[in-house]
Amino acid sequence: MQDNKKVMVIGSGPIVIGQAAEFDYSGTQACQTLREAGCEVMLMNSNPATIMTDPSTADHIYIEAMTLEKATAIIKRERPTHLLATVGGQTALNLALSLEEAGVLDHYKVKLLGTSLETIRDGEDRERFKQRMLELGQPLPISQTIETLAELEGFMETSGVPLVIRPAFTLGGTGGGIAETKAEARALAANGLQASPISQCLVEASIAGYKEVEYEVMRDAFDTTIIVCNMENIDPVGVHTGDSVVFAPIQSISDQMNQLLRTAAREIVSALGVVGGCNIQFAIHPTEQKYYVIEVNPRVSRSSALASKATGYPIAKLATRLALGERLDDCINPVTKETMASFEPTMDYITAKVPCFPFDLFPESDRALGTQMKATGESMAMGKTLEEALQKAWRGAGIEQAPLYPRWMKHADTTELWNEVKQITDRRLLAITALLDRKETTLEQVVELTQIQPLFITVLETLLSIQETLDLTSEDSLLKAKRHGFTDQQIADVLEVPVDSVQQKRQEFGIQPAFQMIDTCAAEFSSPTPYFYGSWSGQTEVTPSTQKKVTVLGAGPIRIGQGIEFDYCSVHAVRALQKRGYETIMINNNPETVSTDFEVADRLYVEPLTLEDVVHVLEAEDCQEVLVQFGGQTAIALAAELERRGYHLLGTTADTIDEMENRDRFYQFLDRLDIAHIPGQEVSSHAELATVVTQLGYPLMIRPSYVIGGKGMHRLKTAADLEALLPALSFPVLVDAYIEGKEFEVDCISDGITTYVPIIMEQIEAAGVHSGDSTMILPPVSAALTLQDEIEEIAKSIGQHLAYKGAFNIQFVVKEKNIYVLEINPRASRTLPIVAKVTGQPLLEWAVQAASGQHVRALPGQRMSLPFHAVKSPIFSTLKLRHVDPMTGPVMRSTGETLQWTSTGLAKERFAHDETTKTMMLNRTLRIAGKGTEGWADAVPLDNEIDFDRCQVFFSISEEEQAQRALALTKGVLVITEQHLAQYFESIQKIDMLPVKPLAEWMTRKEQIK
Repeated sequence: MQDNKKVMVIGSGPIVIGQAAEFDYSGTQACQTLREAGCEVMLMNSNPATIMTDPSTADHIYIEAMTLEKATAIIKRERPTHLLATVGGQTALNLALSLEEAGVLDHYKVKLLGTSLETIRDGEDRERFKQRMLELGQPLPISQTIETLAELEGFMETSGVPLVIRPAFTLGGTGGGIAETKAEARALAANGLQASPISQCLVEASIAGYKEVEYEVMRDAFDTTIIVCNMENIDPVGVHTGDSVVFAPIQSISDQMNQLLRTAAREIVSALGVVGGCNIQFAIHPTEQKYYVIEVNPRVSRSSALASKATGYPIAKLATRLALGERLDDCINPVTKETMASFEPTMDYITAKVPCFPFDLFPESDRALGTQMKATGESMAMGKTLEEALQKAWRGAGIEQAPLYPRWMKHADTTELWNEVKQITDRRLLAITALLDRKETTLEQVVELTQIQPLFITVLETLLSIQETLDLTSEDSLLKAKRHGFTDQQIADVLEVPVDSVQQKRQEFGIQPAFQMIDTCAAEFSSPTPYFYGSWSGQTEVTPSTQKKVTVLGAGPIRIGQGIEFDYCSVHAVRALQKRGYETIMINNNPETVSTDFEVADRLYVEPLTLEDVVHVLEAEDCQEVLVQFGGQTAIALAAELERRGYHLLGTTADTIDEMENRDRFYQFLDRLDIAHIPGQEVSSHAELATVVTQLGYPLMIRPSYVIGGKGMHRLKTAADLEALLPALSFPVLVDAYIEGKEFEVDCISDGITTYVPIIMEQIEAAGVHSGDSTMILPPVSAALTLQDEIEEIAKSIGQHLAYKGAFNIQFVVKEKNIYVLEINPRASRTLPIVAKVTGQPLLEWAVQAASGQHVRALPGQRMSLPFHAVKSPIFSTLKLRHVDPMTGPVMRSTGETLQWTSTGLAKERFAHDETTKTMMLNRTLRIAGKGTEGWADAVPLDNEIDFDRCQVFFSISEEEQAQRALALTKGVLVITEQHLAQYFESIQKIDMLPVKPLAEWMTRKEQIK
């Protein structure tokens, strides 16, 4: 036991591209492990949407900006004895280093748990890393560490181009890339030096085309080392591992090379002195038996979460125990509860990871992949064959397969498909499949062009061969297709028959899925852990219980518009159901999340969230009750078909969901209640569109139904805007008048008798900016109490008349005291975790109790009145997405959010959420620049004289200024594209930050209104 330890855990902050939900998973596991060991745990993390910042995770939760100032204040107040910084990604490592360099750790006598700061520097500082590898005799690409552009010129004189730029101490390859020309190298190096907190880059001679593999290693302080998992990217070196399709274990290298890399990995972690988890990336020569070390992450990484879920081995949990001084051979493996943690995991299946990209939201974005990560999330799947695992992961990522690749590729110009392959886009594998299918290329040509291993191209050829020879009357043919990942729907599409015919024939042949256990030991030892994947080989290992049970559908991969907040909701839904005596079954395919931790639900299935895959699980578990309202749009999209098949949806019906999602029916519902809504109408043709546009006039909004993150929404100001949109428009769509007012939002809990509105949220930005991209203040600062009362009463009226029980969300727009309902989301929303933490109320537990059909006597009758305000701030990753304009609008762009506390509604941390942004604000002398700022303090107008290197904020609201906005982003400037937010920025200049306080103190400062 570690009773004398008070440990401060640093989280990773908001979700950004390159640092996502995997650190919520690892940080939550770390906190739980520390508490189980008897430690008092305090957590610092600015992300309000996560399970990690839930009061149940640690003894003291601080939702504060990830800055040196805030971290120091927390340490001064709490006086921890130890610091754990290796489970919070790059943010936590950088903050720990800042604390050490500022003398804070020495002053307060705080010791680091696990891997030392010197080891972290050896892994993260590019020059130190290079020297340590050379000392070990480990091969590295020809390289030089640079801190100036002059040093770059010297390297190019001797090594030429192409070359790779790798900035130090950054996440997701931020600021780096591959340069084919000297001009590109200069531009990339300038960006990389800007992005690196120590202004340092490693410049390497390019080894693009080498095979890239990763080894996930665990080491204790007594030098016991194991390889937890190895993984192989389909894409060769040159594509960020987070953006590549990945298989585990490695498939295409020799055993001799594998043993060579295992030995190298062990030597590296031992020499560096890593204690806990470590990720090592290697590059293997395409034809020769030699390798290079690319990178070492001396911490729990993105790949650690994938390796944990792929093998069942809980890396973060055991890494924390090692940080406390335990030995690997003294730790029991929590999966088998029999073997020791020093026993290397064994897999009798294949795991595939497919990244998910935001390109569908941004048609203008550059889809080309490189060393700077662009994916927002990932889909994981297991199977007995490469083909099965890949197809499951593809459909789990929402990738269209019709039947093997998107429909548009069937008739696309050959040149267009080759461009996808040569430019290395996210659609490259699908384009290769289409070209092979159309006999436009051969395996040999593809391998020569792409440097992808022949094995993986053979996988695509195998799928095409099965497609060509499918025979519904042959049991062998049908079984072979299923064992290679084909769904019944794909088979129906190939044979051009109804899907019911395929299902009937499959059942006649007795072809059924088998669900098998992920147990870390390939069934060599017995394991009680109910962690399953589906396949079409072998015997099923699932025996359904006779208990009352509910299946909870997760939200799948992290996407813009559907993030980690739904993991928070899913986990709380499971806990609430278990508390009420239900057996819980979780279906989700996101390897980054807490909901896919095998210790959360009673039974966990890592399966795609598609109708067919979900139904197979429900049949295997003999479960009739399904909870869809906590899995975002992904889960509720399955509601109608699940209900049609006889499954019961807790708290709602498919018809109620459709009534809220179908804009025409939604307006009819509001009209029946005499509740005002924006004038609008659904149209199904160009003629109807023209008529409605004439009636409504400009400006107006075009919006579809059943979408995530505002996808397909457009704000049109003129007829020219509409003309430009028409070629891409798909009917039916809803056409709304655009009302430029102020938006408000509420999350509600209803049990069919009482509808509770905990708090009202006010949006700073004008209507038209997606709520996910807006700055929200809870409770409002500018709305009169009478207006808030009216909003509350409208919400209660809707709750009374809606055939719905559980959590739902309503958005309003107010103009000249007129209140209009914009939208009702018949599910938990992205703001529900924030509202739960700000109010300190068990909203998710109440919602689940209501959804399960029980009267919630604890529901208050009136909303809370708080003696403080909380500010929800969006965080963007736009810099990672080339050609995506940072101008906010109806389509969501932000990837994450932070929360600040204030007595007035004004929060400086809105614009300084971490040490990087805070330092920028402090060190730059020009506060704001841009057209329309001439009268604001020391602002300067938009002209050729703006020096973005010394500018804090660029204010830009003109469509024509997109190039200047892009330039400002590359210079680290905060770009504000909305007038009210710019005014908010001006307002916060003279205020002071509030002292740090744990979440518990904020949650207890409340009282009932009226």
